[in-house]
Amino acid sequence: MKDYAPTLRRLFFLLLVLLLRPQKAAAQVDPWEFEVYPYRTVGRGVLEIETNNAVVAKGHKEPGSGLAQGTFPSYGMWFNQYEFTYGLTDRIEAAAYLDLAKPNAHGLTYAGSKFRLRGRLFDEDVLPIDLGWYLEMEYHRNPQFDDQTLEFEMRIPIQKDIGPVSILFNPIFEKPVTGPDRHLGFEFGYSAGIYYRWLKAISPGLEFYGGIGLSTNPDPRSEQQHYIFPVVQGDLPHGLEYNFGVGIGLTTGSDPVVVKFNIELEHFIGALFGPSSSNGWFW
Repeated sequence: MKDYAPTLRRLFFLLLVLLLRPQKAAAQVDPWEFEVYPYRTVGRGVLEIETNNAVVAKGHKEPGSGLAQGTFPSYGMWFNQYEFTYGLTDRIEAAAYLDLAKPNAHGLTYAGSKFRLRGRLFDEDVLPIDLGWYLEMEYHRNPQFDDQTLEFEMRIPIQKDIGPVSILFNPIFEKPVTGPDRHLGFEFGYSAGIYYRWLKAISPGLEFYGGIGLSTNPDPRSEQQHYIFPVVQGDLPHGLEYNFGVGIGLTTGSDPVVVKFNIELEHFIGALFGPSSSNGWFW
């Protein structure tokens, strides 16, 4: 088997250079994206349409607290996202997102957009753990929901399957590109999941989400956000998939109760590129 260790060491060194900048920033969790990304990508030529929804059933009543990063309180807010993903190759997909929000006693409003590329490295089981990559630009149109106009986000999807159990972990590194905080380093967050593949239509699991602030200068624990979600997910007829869960905030900076429901539909619409090489590791 080919030795990939030098390539992995170079990637790890580059990551350290980007992250080690000691500054101060507020920890936050992306309320539009309570989702843990797996190693596998959407199939080549496949279009996936997904809606992600989170409702703060019990939250903070002060603006800028919990999942709300703008001028509205998080209590009663509905975060509504539409995601359109297309499989460019057997290992790379591209996606665009539309973010909407409905504060308590207000109408549904456009909040921003996201654009990303995501891929998997090597083929499955080549490495002891399956690794992927994720690059995203996030545009917040309305400061009422987030005071950072443009942000860059990087994730490293990691997955390990052990029998019927799947373990997923996404370290998340986020940095403002514009505005007064653009000089700061990377904020660190995470999403993770443990799932038991019981039945095709019903599989239980636990998901974890959190943010600590800057990787080199974490916020006090009481100001951080950490959530645990018991979830149920599965495949439905006609290519539908769902994920439902109720999240519990684990710190005073978190919202106490958040309900999420995600549903997606996949359909093959035609490929732009030919099959990826079986000997490749990126494209």
